[in-house]
Amino acid sequence: MLAGPSMFGEKIVRDALVANPEIIMEAGDSLRDKQFAQTLAPIRASLETPFHSSWKGATQPKVTMTYFFDYACGYCRQSNPDIERLIAENKDLRVIYRELPILGPDSVAAARVSLAASKAGKFAAYHDALNAAGRPSPETIAQAARAAGVPARPDNDPAQEAELRANMGLASQLGATGTPLFIVGDRVINSAVGYEGLKTAIEAARKG
Repeated sequence: MLAGPSMFGEKIVRDALVANPEIIMEAGDSLRDKQFAQTLAPIRASLETPFHSSWKGATQPKVTMTYFFDYACGYCRQSNPDIERLIAENKDLRVIYRELPILGPDSVAAARVSLAASKAGKFAAYHDALNAAGRPSPETIAQAARAAGVPARPDNDPAQEAELRANMGLASQLGATGTPLFIVGDRVINSAVGYEGLKTAIEAARKG
């Protein structure tokens, strides 16, 4: 019995998938991106609008990456050098930093000083100093605050509290299970995927 056209077609597809399993992964990524696009559309402006100076990179970006982080998150500290490298290599990239302090009181304290530094136009100085100092503690937070020239115990600021609540809400809408959380184009990445993973997402977002 001769095989019909449909059987030949199925075999071609099956053989192609066996030889190129990345086709399945790419199809899954495409479907996931489409699903996230619907979630991201109404909140994209909120995601991509920085709190004062909480951003690095291009002033007129073609690609924006939003980065939810916790100063106490080891995976975030591992990701920071990759982010700095990508900013240096992609002159059209802007990274928006969003505080998501979920790992305890020191995380919250570090985030509040960070937001105060951001309001003073000194986010990058504080952010880099604290990451260099290590895991947040009263001592390292004070050290980073001195380096950035901001108070280690900022005054209570309703705008800062509102920002933290807003960030928690945005992360919840995206189904975040922790940090780091990256949003690049229509991709939502809730893990430390490293330089190559972020580079791929940036390139995909640039292509539209």
